[in-house]
Amino acid sequence: MTKLQGFEFWRKTLKEARFVVAPMVDQSELAWRLLSRRHGAQLCYTPMLHAQVFVRDANYRKENLYNEVCEEDRPLITQFCANDPEVFLQAALLAQDYCDAIDLNLGCPQMIAKRGHYGVFLQDEWELLGKMVRLANEKLSVPITCKIRVFKEIEKTVRYAQMLEKAGCQLLTVHGRTKDQKGAVTGIASWEHIKAVRKAVHIPVFANGNIQHLSDVERCIQETGVQGVMSAEGNLHNPAVFEGRSPPVWEMAEEYLELVKQYPPCSLSYVRAHLFKLWHHTLQIHQDLREELAKVKNLEALANVSKQLRLRCQEETAKGKDVEEKHGSLPFPHWICQPYEPVANGTCQGSEVKKTMCQKRPLEDSDSSAYTLSKNKLKKRSRNPNKNFCPQQKPKYIKCDQCGNPKGNKCVFNLCRGCCKKKAFKEVADCPSHRQVFGSAAWKKQRMCSPRMCLVMELRLMLLT
Repeated sequence: MTKLQGFEFWRKTLKEARFVVAPMVDQSELAWRLLSRRHGAQLCYTPMLHAQVFVRDANYRKENLYNEVCEEDRPLITQFCANDPEVFLQAALLAQDYCDAIDLNLGCPQMIAKRGHYGVFLQDEWELLGKMVRLANEKLSVPITCKIRVFKEIEKTVRYAQMLEKAGCQLLTVHGRTKDQKGAVTGIASWEHIKAVRKAVHIPVFANGNIQHLSDVERCIQETGVQGVMSAEGNLHNPAVFEGRSPPVWEMAEEYLELVKQYPPCSLSYVRAHLFKLWHHTLQIHQDLREELAKVKNLEALANVSKQLRLRCQEETAKGKDVEEKHGSLPFPHWICQPYEPVANGTCQGSEVKKTMCQKRPLEDSDSSAYTLSKNKLKKRSRNPNKNFCPQQKPKYIKCDQCGNPKGNKCVFNLCRGCCKKKAFKEVADCPSHRQVFGSAAWKKQRMCSPRMCLVMELRLMLLT
């Protein structure tokens, strides 16, 4: 059978999918994909899988793909991160019978991707990427697709996309943010870059970025001309985003938990993370249940916490509490599925979310004011009110001569603990500050042992010095 390519692949295999659930590490597992499909998603990606681990570990293959074969879960694209053409091909060959296409991740900007040298950190190695895509296109029985981030320059982004198309990429997903747009400086995705890529290539293009509501999807398609739109954060906070509705969070949570029971196994950490996303705004109010949700150890306990949250929200609704007035930054009551923090700089490109919600947490100011700190640092400050997070005001430590770590203030060698231990052992010496007593221990042994043992000890000391 001839392998479908380009628009023919999009029309026949992907059934002209317009609403796409993004590949999300530990978050786009089978149960979540099925939930999303029930509420409007037409195409889903697996979580990003590590090609090298997929090749060498049969359990990893079984846990992440082989045991998830489900007729409802199609069309499906499996995504890999890789930096070696042969390893990527081996992984793709093992996965191709369980999906409709193989995607190469060229968009992950996280530190783990930098350390592993994959994702967006390959975007300057065009020769390597061309070889990887070309080899996969020649050897696989299913199409090869790519997901990329943009360069600052539109022209360079266009050339990048054209290079991948020429190598054999049959569908391109463009996340309209650069490598550095992540975390607190995420910023707005550039639809101009996506539009330019769409005009320059002759394969289907999906857009990713700034998608929080169905109206955003429709406007993105209209403005950029793409064939489909991919959602990650918007989907996690509202699995019904492609239906164009915002249901009560307990409705989505309970339906998801039923799917988890129906399609085991599903890691408890995945389920907990999904519930935290769905219940995000409500858990800001019911802090006691937030703590309980973080501590429970099994699926039944997670379901019980979700049930308690539902009952509390229904009580508030029955009493007619005007929660929207109390929490004015939210466009809907806190028990309604809605974005967490939409896009970054105060202009949501027409999104239905209020502009007061369109602000990411700012980077920490030099005065380290409490309201600029991350949630983790705020927790630390609650435990220790005197803790200082300002880099300019933190005490300056003298560095260890050997490794650069802070040295011990009273170390006799002017070294850090690790280097001090090595030096004290080598020289059979003591450092009272770091409680290293190799010299004293050697002296005691020498006093207690026989003349023959003393000779052995002296020879040992000579070798060490």
